[in-house]
Amino acid sequence: MRTLLMWLLVPLALATIVGAALLYPFGYEQKTGAEIGLHQTPVEAVVTGLAQNCGEKCVAVTVQMEDGAASGQSITIPSVKGPGAPSFQIGDEVVLSYAGSQPQAAESYQIVDFQRGWSLAVLALLFAGAVLLLGRWQGLAALGALLLSFVVLVLFVMPSILAGENPLMVAVVGAGLIMFMVLYLTHGISARTSTAVLGTLVSLALIGVLGALFSAASKLTGLDEDTTNLVTLLGTDIDTRGLLLAGTLIGALGVLDDVTVTQTSAVWELRRANDKLTWRELFAAGSRIGRDHMSSVVNTLVMAYAGAALPLLLAISLAGRSMGEILTSQQIAQEIVRTLVGSIGLVAAIPVTTALAALIAVRQEVAPIAVQAPEPEPEPEPKTVKRAAKPVKPEKPRPARIEGDLFTGYDPDKGPWERPSEPRARRAAPARPAPPARRRSSGSP
Repeated sequence: MRTLLMWLLVPLALATIVGAALLYPFGYEQKTGAEIGLHQTPVEAVVTGLAQNCGEKCVAVTVQMEDGAASGQSITIPSVKGPGAPSFQIGDEVVLSYAGSQPQAAESYQIVDFQRGWSLAVLALLFAGAVLLLGRWQGLAALGALLLSFVVLVLFVMPSILAGENPLMVAVVGAGLIMFMVLYLTHGISARTSTAVLGTLVSLALIGVLGALFSAASKLTGLDEDTTNLVTLLGTDIDTRGLLLAGTLIGALGVLDDVTVTQTSAVWELRRANDKLTWRELFAAGSRIGRDHMSSVVNTLVMAYAGAALPLLLAISLAGRSMGEILTSQQIAQEIVRTLVGSIGLVAAIPVTTALAALIAVRQEVAPIAVQAPEPEPEPEPKTVKRAAKPVKPEKPRPARIEGDLFTGYDPDKGPWERPSEPRARRAAPARPAPPARRRSSGSP
């Protein structure tokens, strides 16, 4: 079975590496900043004063710049006050946008954001500490896999799409790189991990096919506000529908890893607990576990997309349009297609991964669970039979000591008692008269 898995996965891994080499824009330099018309330069500053002297819906914010051409100088910038506008306090660290030619002029600056570096760094440290505290070495591997995922996104996926490559192909190759690195680094190289990789690949392929079909059938263009701004900045043609599908694949990848690894581990543990189970019994037991997992995972994915699109949902609901018109609009329809296609891929991942895991686990010798020998019980101490104690009779009170002669008695008035030197004669008992003699009869001899 290991040989079969190797023959299945090695070509896929090689194809992923070759695809990454072909799609990566070697030698391509992407224009940024002023080269594409973005002349704004960020400048860090601190709020030092607030004044209400610039109008009813305006507040004058005095800031001291910490970098840039006018570092250390203070300027006053008017800011909008009211619903939807940020509120400032003295001591806030903000970011200014400098787009002029006079660094000392207040008109050349605009407050665009707050500085959030320290708060995000503290949150990242808390997250890393929690993962390491619970997962220890495996948690460290998970953090390394997370870092590699960001590296693939930043150094491969984004540059390749900006260079004009097909976003869907870039997303497929990037998802393959992330999947191989994350799963094998986190869970180790084993038949169990290889089964999870196969299940993830099959589900990703299904998501890609269904996404391409239904995005074309629904006439989705992928041109929302952010994508329109991107196309305007690039000034080149980009496949916006492919960009939509790429986001769907990458968004579903993280949840797919969870589903496939969980199902594979469940089947392996069932096999280890009872090595007499057949393939059908393993598949049935794993599917029962997967049904509970499926309901929670699908709800998680739907809520994640709904939460991301919540401001858009609120804005469209105020337009006074019917529910059908809202759901079929461009912005909402693409979220629906993304959510449902990803959910179908997650649902399909459970039986596919469970079947693959059952087929492989039933043909592989699984080491039984190591049962620790029970500790020898201490020898029982010899029992001593304790006889019941005899009931103690209450002692009778001793009579008072009698002093004096037991025969004659003692009179304390006569002085101290002295033992007589000669025994006194006992009082003579009155003599009893002798019985009369019997007369003998005359007839007696």
